[in-house]
Amino acid sequence: MSLALTVQAEERIQFPAGYEDKMLNYLSLDRTQNDDQVIRLFATKETLAAAQAGKELPYGTVLVAELYKAKKDADGEVIESALGRRIRGKFAAVAVMQKGEGWGEKFSPEFRNGDWDFAIFSPKGERLVKKDLNDCRACHQPFAETQHLFSLEHMVN
Repeated sequence: MSLALTVQAEERIQFPAGYEDKMLNYLSLDRTQNDDQVIRLFATKETLAAAQAGKELPYGTVLVAELYKAKKDADGEVIESALGRRIRGKFAAVAVMQKGEGWGEKFSPEFRNGDWDFAIFSPKGERLVKKDLNDCRACHQPFAETQHLFSLEHMVN
């Protein structure tokens, strides 16, 4: 995959300004892919209703993930609460997953997620261009049965 394709795909997704007021936080947990992060996931009421109805999420769907660094002790070890969960620390990034008609066609099979694509921003909404979005694409690619989402089951409850 060329760098030009990565940038082009990334720039078609815009920062969803005001998402925290327009979307619902449907899940917050320790991030399973990164042992030193906490994640908060957001979707619109319409997206959650589609998932609850067992429907394919429509084109135009935007999902937001707030990524936080986990708090660490003086030795650099992640601190866990009395519940055995990481404690949310510094707000690190906003990851956006968006579905667009035909978006998947430009990616090779190992990076194709149906028609979903990804972008990542600073908490202030500035695009983080140094992040390799193929890491996101490859991580979600195996989850075709759940529309390439790790959290689809959490949307339906």
